[in-house]
Amino acid sequence: MNLNIIFTFSIFRLILFPPPPLKGGIAVTTEDLQCLNSGEFLNDVIIDFYLKYLMLEKAPKEMVERSHIFSSFFYKQIALDSSSVVGSKHRRHQRVRTWTRHVDIFKKDYLFVPVNQEAHWYLVVICFPSLLNPLYEEWGNSATTGNSGAKKKTESPALEDRSQNSNSKTTSTYFKRAMGKQAGFLKIYEHLCNLSDRYLQVEWEVRRGSPRNFTAEQMKGSLCRVPLQDNSSDCGVYLLQFAESFLQNPVVHFDLPLNLENWFPRQQVRRKRDEIRELVLQLYRKQKGARSSKLDSALII
Repeated sequence: MNLNIIFTFSIFRLILFPPPPLKGGIAVTTEDLQCLNSGEFLNDVIIDFYLKYLMLEKAPKEMVERSHIFSSFFYKQIALDSSSVVGSKHRRHQRVRTWTRHVDIFKKDYLFVPVNQEAHWYLVVICFPSLLNPLYEEWGNSATTGNSGAKKKTESPALEDRSQNSNSKTTSTYFKRAMGKQAGFLKIYEHLCNLSDRYLQVEWEVRRGSPRNFTAEQMKGSLCRVPLQDNSSDCGVYLLQFAESFLQNPVVHFDLPLNLENWFPRQQVRRKRDEIRELVLQLYRKQKGARSSKLDSALII
């Protein structure tokens, strides 16, 4: 006699963050929690949840005011029909036009765009999207990173005359970072930059009522040298750590290429899955109370 045992698991919502009466809450389910297990790929829900948590609860207030984080669905929308036809960039922008109706991204210093392309997570960061001219700022040391209390930006002479070995800090008109595996992804990186350039062009026209081109010459980009994952499943975890590290201690040195290989200790990102899982469970207990201790035990396992 053969005995077959079938296990079934109910999928239900654990938390809504932020909870009402705040708007734009992200629902995290028991299924989403499973992708935090070792070896699993992080899904868009966990990515969006933790990025929103950073902005609402963890990042310094000054950086929150200076930053805007797009949903992981943002790039998917502007990447549809990604031909170079002029009309298509307006159609793509129309799909996400209302997503920034309450925020002027050109009043922000940093725009974060999480991207999932070819089963890999990237983070694109666009710095100083309102600048029309390069700026130059003196800094006290040559460290790659600094704190969020940076000096007020001032107009700069020609940046090409600045030495990369000097103690000065330079900011390109724009600075982008595509995080993740660096070898073999240059074509994807260029594609990401081209699409974001065209989105910014239309958004500027909508916001400012005047045309403006965003070219590669104006927008200096860098595929940064950053801590890299040592497996095939932690790209999403690294994306979240990149965003968290930038918000806590933003890059202020823009001499390219940026070398951030020692940005954070490896142990810090290795703990990230467990930290996010515990965070979700803490929020669950806070929102639901002590109603289901058995469920808590099952989720922890």
